[in-house]
Amino acid sequence: MQWRCRNRTIDLTRPIVMGILNVTPDSFSDGNRYSSVDAALERAACIAAEGAAIIDVGGESTRPGAAAVEEAVEIARVVPVIEGIAAASDIAISIDTSKPAVMAAAIAAGACIVNDVYALRAPGARLRAAESQVGVCLMHMQGEPRTMQDRPHYEDVAREVCEFLVRERDACVAAGVAREAIAFDPGIGFGKGLEHNLTLLRELSRFAALDAPLLVGVSRKSFIGRILGRTVDERLHGGLGLAALAVGNGARIIRTHDVAATRDAIGMVSAVLQGTDN
Repeated sequence: MQWRCRNRTIDLTRPIVMGILNVTPDSFSDGNRYSSVDAALERAACIAAEGAAIIDVGGESTRPGAAAVEEAVEIARVVPVIEGIAAASDIAISIDTSKPAVMAAAIAAGACIVNDVYALRAPGARLRAAESQVGVCLMHMQGEPRTMQDRPHYEDVAREVCEFLVRERDACVAAGVAREAIAFDPGIGFGKGLEHNLTLLRELSRFAALDAPLLVGVSRKSFIGRILGRTVDERLHGGLGLAALAVGNGARIIRTHDVAATRDAIGMVSAVLQGTDN
């Protein structure tokens, strides 16, 4: 499997890691740690050295209850970081945003992937992705970040999320986005309760069968803490267990804060499933 992302093709024969780089003051796990350009670029160099294939740069927190950020502020946060990463290495860069203006600025700075929690539903987002030929990740979210955890409800969460992703892919393709540029993310923790999250993880093979690269992000999520009784900084082992489960059920991209440990964990799962020479 391959993922077409602007001027490159990302090989997904084996699962890869997308390293999270939040340049925000209020993200749930690492808020304000990398809000200066120098700190962000130092962290980006570590993410690359630890073996990530993609760095996902975000300038607006999507944690439950997070405040909205003006697009000019978001652009000012992410563009210098993306430019610095692009100047220092050839690693693929993703922009984690839902705003077409931020997408455009990030792509001009060197991003080749748009990772959008709103699945390119903002006016103009699909056209921007089509014109720039970037890779896109369409994520499912019920509601929006500020209210998404207010009693989320589904009749059949896996079926409804699958239907949403296929429908939004069709809309993107109709708008000119290449089908081979589209990846799916079921949105673990985004407008889902505990049982919804567990069901989606248990039924990931349904998403892997949708003929698109499957991205899963579970790193340090609150439901891990709820089940294991762990604080944000104590959720590594639980997250590694879920990352291994995800890869075993067809995920090709694991989005994480903990790059080196995740790369090792999914590398071992891949070796068992595919052998060491494939």
